[in-house]
Amino acid sequence: MSTASSAMTRIRNIGIIAHIDAGKTTLSERMLFYSSKIHRMGEVHDGAATMDYLPEEQERGITIMSACTTCHWREATINLVDTPGHVDFTIEVERALRVLDGAVGVFCAVGGVEPQSETVWRQSEAFGVPKVAFVNKMDRPGADFAAVLAAMRTRLGANAVAVAAPLGQGEDFRAVLDLVRQETLTFAPQDQGRSVQRLPFTPEEAALAAPWRDALLEKLAEADEAFLEPYLEGVYSQGDILAALRRATLARTLTPVLCGSALRNMGVQPVLDAVCDFLPSPLDVPAPVGRDAAGHERPVPPDPDAPAVALVFKVLLENGRKLAFLRLYAGQIKEGESLRNVNRGKEDRLGRIYRPHAERREQIAAAFAGEIVAVVGLRSAHTGETYTGRGLCLSLESIEAYAPVLTRALEPPTKAKFWMRPWPATAKKTPPCWCRLMKKAVHAWFPAWANCTWMCCWSACGANTASAPARATRR
Repeated sequence: MSTASSAMTRIRNIGIIAHIDAGKTTLSERMLFYSSKIHRMGEVHDGAATMDYLPEEQERGITIMSACTTCHWREATINLVDTPGHVDFTIEVERALRVLDGAVGVFCAVGGVEPQSETVWRQSEAFGVPKVAFVNKMDRPGADFAAVLAAMRTRLGANAVAVAAPLGQGEDFRAVLDLVRQETLTFAPQDQGRSVQRLPFTPEEAALAAPWRDALLEKLAEADEAFLEPYLEGVYSQGDILAALRRATLARTLTPVLCGSALRNMGVQPVLDAVCDFLPSPLDVPAPVGRDAAGHERPVPPDPDAPAVALVFKVLLENGRKLAFLRLYAGQIKEGESLRNVNRGKEDRLGRIYRPHAERREQIAAAFAGEIVAVVGLRSAHTGETYTGRGLCLSLESIEAYAPVLTRALEPPTKAKFWMRPWPATAKKTPPCWCRLMKKAVHAWFPAWANCTWMCCWSACGANTASAPARATRR
C-alpha cells in the first residue's frame, strides 16, 4: 500500500444529522474541543458556537447553513460537516450527504425519533451512508434510552443496538457504561469533561449492563456471519467484537448507538472513538460511478495517482469571490493547475486551495483523493458539477434540488405601472400626485396646451381629481 493510500485509510468524512434542537452543534463543538481543534467551547444559546458563524445563526441559535471543519482524533483525520435540522434547509443536508462516507445521527433522549430525524435518516439511506447514533440529553427529566432505541427500530427501520448504556437517567445520569470493553466511564467536570476515567464494572454495574451486552452480542451474531461461530462457541475477544461491529456498520446491517449529554460534557469522547472504529474511510465505501463522453458508466476508485475527479457540492460568494467546496474522489489537485468543468465544457484555473474550518480557512498547496476542500478560481462552478484533470472526460451523478413544498407569489392587481393606477376611493387623503402639479404648471406657462392630453398619466390623475371632493368630505 502506497503512502497516500495508507493516509486515506485514516480519513473519515462524516456529517452530523438530526432533528432541530437535538444537539448537533453542541456535539460538534465538544468534538472540536476534545480533539484540540479549538481551545474554548462556545455555546449555541450564547451565539458563540464555532460552526454557527453566520449572524442569523448566532441570533436565532439554529444552524442554517452546513459548515465544514477538520479535526484529528487518535490517528484519524475527521472531516466534519455540521448540517441544519430545519426542514427549510434540508437541501443543505442533501448535498452534504452526497459527498460524505459516514454520519452520526443525534437523537434527543426525551423527544426520541422526531419528524426531521426520519427525513435526514431517509436521505442518508438513499445515499447508502453508514451511521452511528448518539442519544443526547440523557440528563434531562423524562429521558428514556430504551424508548429511543425502540423508536429507531420501529420508525426508522434501523437495526439499532446499544454499544453504550447510561448509568442513571434524567437527574440521576452520572456515567456511561461501555458494553464492549465492560468499563464505566466518568467525565471530570473540573476540566469540562476532558479527563475520562475508565474503571471496570462493579457487581452492580455488571448486573445493570448484562441485558444490554447480551442483546449486543446476539444482534451482532445475527448481523455478521463471521462473528456467529465464535459467538456460538463462546470464544471471542474484545477485538473480535470491535471488528464485527465495524463490518456490520459498513454493511449497514447494524447501527451502533451511544449515549450521553453533550451540554454536560459527558459521552462525547466515545462518539469520537466510534467514528474512528466503526465508520468508513474513502477506501471502505463503493467507488462512485461516472459517465464518460460516450455515455458509458465508469467507476472512480479512490486512486491518488489517477487523474483528478472532484465533485462541487457547495458554492458560496465571499467578498466578491466564488468559493467552491469540493469532494476529491481520485487523483490530486494543486494550486495553479487547470481543471475541466465536464458539465459546461470549460477550463478553469485553480487559485488557492483551503482546508475549511467554519468561517476560517487554512491554505494548503495540494489536496488528495478522499479530502474535502474549498477552492478559489473555478469561475464556472455550480453545485453538482464535476471537475476532472486534463485528458479525462467523466461526469459524476449531479445533486438534485428539491422543489419547494409551498410556493407564494406577490403580484399587482393590474399590469399598469404603479404611478398610473387610480388612487383608491377609500383613501383618506388626496395623493400628492406629481403629474397633477406638472399639469398645472404647463397650463400656467402654456395656456394653448390646456386641452392637450399627450401625457398619458394625466388621465389617471383625472380620475383622482374627480374623486377628490368626495375624499375631502371624509376628512
